[in-house]
Amino acid sequence: MNIRIGNGYDIHRLVSDRNLILGGIHIPHELGLLGHSDADVLTHAIMDAMLGALSLGDIGHYFPPTDPQWAGADSLVLLTQVHQLIRDQGWKIGNIDSVVVAERPKLKPHISKMRDKLAAVLEVEPNQIGVKATTNEKLGPTGREEGICAYAVVLLVAGD
Repeated sequence: MNIRIGNGYDIHRLVSDRNLILGGIHIPHELGLLGHSDADVLTHAIMDAMLGALSLGDIGHYFPPTDPQWAGADSLVLLTQVHQLIRDQGWKIGNIDSVVVAERPKLKPHISKMRDKLAAVLEVEPNQIGVKATTNEKLGPTGREEGICAYAVVLLVAGD
């Protein structure tokens, strides 16, 4: 098989006194995401999709929240490690499509920077990274602004 598809999901609670990091970009907001690392739900969903495409488990297996070395970790550093694991298995990224669900802040002004940052880390063109944003129309935990979640799908292609 020359292609593999994986999907990923992540959600984190919004709290005060934390930075809001999505797709490796700091987004000004009065709340940030709570987590063992920087809690970047977009990057976490992408990593889980990459790992899932090759049946390699999830990010908790590689970066457990019980391990102090990952406390406050930059998720882009973790993404670099997952990307290397994928390449070591003989695969490369065809494309990624993702969506971030958040009532606030408005993410549209930041999407281009997120795509550029993720593309640079993954050594692909920005047009291979889709990032969309939506609200949950005030429904559920994301709609009540209790958290932010992200979904991602990745297409991996057998390397050259």
